[in-house]
Amino acid sequence: MAARKSGFFVGAVAGAGVACAALAGVGMRMGPAGAAEPAQVVRTSGVAGNPAPMFAPPPGAPMSFADIFEQVSPAVVQIDVTSKAAAAPKLRIPGLEGFDIVPKGQKGDDGEEAPGPKQQSSGSGFFISADGYLVTNNHVVADADDDGINVVMKDGRELKATIVGRDEGTDLAVLKVVDPKAKGAAFPYVNFENQAKPRVGDWVITIGNPFGLGGTATAGIISAYNRDLGDSSSTFVDYIQIDAPINRGNSGGPSFDIYGRVIGVNTAIFSPTGGSVGIGFAIPADVAENTAKQLIAGGKVVRGYIGAQIQPFTKEMAEAQGLGDVKGAIVADLVAGGPAQKGGLMPEDVITAVNGVAIKSGSELTREVAKGRPGDTLKLSVLRGGKPRTVEIKSGVRPTEKELALNDDDSDEGGADAPTKPQIQKSEALGMSLAPIDDAARRTYSIDPAVKGVLIDGVKTNSDAGEKGLRKGDVLTSVNGDPVTSAAQVNAAVDAAKKLQRPSVNLRIIRAGRPTIVPLKIAP
Repeated sequence: MAARKSGFFVGAVAGAGVACAALAGVGMRMGPAGAAEPAQVVRTSGVAGNPAPMFAPPPGAPMSFADIFEQVSPAVVQIDVTSKAAAAPKLRIPGLEGFDIVPKGQKGDDGEEAPGPKQQSSGSGFFISADGYLVTNNHVVADADDDGINVVMKDGRELKATIVGRDEGTDLAVLKVVDPKAKGAAFPYVNFENQAKPRVGDWVITIGNPFGLGGTATAGIISAYNRDLGDSSSTFVDYIQIDAPINRGNSGGPSFDIYGRVIGVNTAIFSPTGGSVGIGFAIPADVAENTAKQLIAGGKVVRGYIGAQIQPFTKEMAEAQGLGDVKGAIVADLVAGGPAQKGGLMPEDVITAVNGVAIKSGSELTREVAKGRPGDTLKLSVLRGGKPRTVEIKSGVRPTEKELALNDDDSDEGGADAPTKPQIQKSEALGMSLAPIDDAARRTYSIDPAVKGVLIDGVKTNSDAGEKGLRKGDVLTSVNGDPVTSAAQVNAAVDAAKKLQRPSVNLRIIRAGRPTIVPLKIAP
């Protein structure tokens, strides 16, 4: 899975603690901020020759957000979560091997588990229906005990809630109040706004539970749309960036427009310090509403899936194929027997559109595919060998993020204990030492028998290949889409690209069973 960008933080929020042992609170996803715009200064009457300054809102600004807060705040709640604390390691006594001190909550040699410490944390949420359904972040409640979720309302009432469904893909969860004390009660709730999309620069007000303080309002503006946080949740979410302060414990709370309509669910901040620096992110209302409806209906979110490993189609890749400024996503590999393979998609195909919707990145492709229901026919516009064609694929069901992560293994096989490889003939190309793949190489680097190509047996550090991260043990299977099994074929493909005055070539590389497309510059 994609690694998180430095500066983004995720967690269950504010006030985390452990019985008998104080633990630091884990905050919401967070990560420098520009200087604030100066307030408008209006000169009014004062001492003669030295009028006193008075601050007034600029034209178009509301005089106060109080009416909005009074209108919507009863629907916003504090969510208190009880969960097991992280298990401590067994303690061994030097000189008394076989005798372990087993911390509470862990199983000893008799298999019995002693009661362990509990962790308390808090987040935010809001009612979306009168019968008690609430929306919050998945990371707020993901580790909650079975009976460990309390909802604290604005009037001070504490009610038990249970999880209806969670979605790791968007970091959203739906809860429902199940407390007998609330039987027959009608809860105050708010609505998602999906029609009138606010503009960048429009006002926004957020309400939540920062640092466990309870209902707190902050205000600011929408700073940008379509932000990518660089983690797995960004696969399905184009975040709204806002400058209204949000902090630890605001996770899962709503952002409102000036009419009191929910435009997003606060989920992350960007900060070099762990605290708010004025850059926050919210899940757009349309994504949140659609996810909530599916969770309420079936307890999970079902997404379309084609079974292809994809990468962004970079400018350098496009230049290598003479495709100019073409945007899209390139296929690195296909899941054996998956929908894409059955539909005729091939490695190194460049996907430029799905059902007529233009694709500019791998994330956009995944989102468009995910919108399809299982069984739907997806029409993919692709470039194969530079020539356009249409590939029709019947959508499957996307596995869970956990299931996909199990197959995301970038480990480096082989190592110091790998069998010694006999000397074989090597050749040079693009700053790499290339050799045939023999049985010893397959054992040394765990290369599947079905993989055909040429072994990268060494890489010059100062070469483009070295800078792009290629290394000994990688397998080169094709150059610009043409299969290669020898260094001679690699050099021939490079020479052909030179004659076409291409600045680079695209290499398909397999490492630890996982393919990727890497563009390499051709030395002049």
